[in-house]
Amino acid sequence: MNYADIGIDLGTASILVYIRGKGVVLKEPSVVAFDNDSNKIKAIGEDARLMIGRTPGNIVAVRPLKSGVISNYNVTEQMMKYFITKAMGKKYFKKPRIAVCVPSGVTEVEKKAVEDATYQAGAREVAIIEEPIAAAIGAGIDISKPQGNMIVDIGGGTTDVAVISLGGTVVSDSIKTAGDDFDVAIVRYMRSKYNLLIGERTAEDIKINIGTAFKRAEVDYMDVRGRNLVSGLPETITVSSEETQEALRETTSQILDTICKVLEQTPPELAGDIVDRGIVLTGGGAMLRGLEELIEERTHINTMTADEPMTCVAIGTGRYIEFLAGYHEGR
Repeated sequence: MNYADIGIDLGTASILVYIRGKGVVLKEPSVVAFDNDSNKIKAIGEDARLMIGRTPGNIVAVRPLKSGVISNYNVTEQMMKYFITKAMGKKYFKKPRIAVCVPSGVTEVEKKAVEDATYQAGAREVAIIEEPIAAAIGAGIDISKPQGNMIVDIGGGTTDVAVISLGGTVVSDSIKTAGDDFDVAIVRYMRSKYNLLIGERTAEDIKINIGTAFKRAEVDYMDVRGRNLVSGLPETITVSSEETQEALRETTSQILDTICKVLEQTPPELAGDIVDRGIVLTGGGAMLRGLEELIEERTHINTMTADEPMTCVAIGTGRYIEFLAGYHEGR
């Protein structure tokens, strides 16, 4: 095979690349370190993430994707080119076919921008797939059957909620509240409660280590370092998992409201299927502890997280391109 088919999960927080026959071969933060003086890119991916909050004035670490859509076209194009080359190696003979997933709420203009950037990055053919469809395929759901499946994909920049049947989306909604907003909520809480200023990476560590959306039987604690806004000096305080639940309440409520709104708009037969089959959570944000219990308490519907929530969308996008490849080859 002298060409490759690639699926790309173009996330606000991370980019995952799936290659046909190999699976997910690359997962890196969608961050670019940019030198404003020379107008050149200094680092991409993990190398650039390590620079966040630690760079001199002329170098800025930027996320060229905001809420799952392109906010900086040229930087996104260069970032995609870098990841495609890194995933495939420099010696690929033929331009690849690439499927890219986008949030379900994006406009046609935003879809076109993703498509154009993918062609510029070296694609021979581009297919755009909506995130909930990719997530459902990646979670192992047979979306071709005439039965309702509810997917809640909580990424870095967007949460996509969709009811899928017969290979298409019946009802969907997308909100710009997701995993990154969990971090922002923790930063805000630490500032208002303790006068402590912490960075994005520290907030993410708190979320991963002790973050919870629902009351837990055992309370976890973590020491957090930051800068006291009153004294201006470094300070360490101990934070509990109960405090993270309080910090995240407003953000998780917005996700719950969206799920309920989509359920209210779902045709009765498909709603019955969802009650029987449950709600499936995917995306990195789905890994927040207590989210399943919180959704179950509000909806009274069994809720489960997919086996590999972080890679579901990338795997689904890759399988979609495999399906397209089989379709083209079969003609």
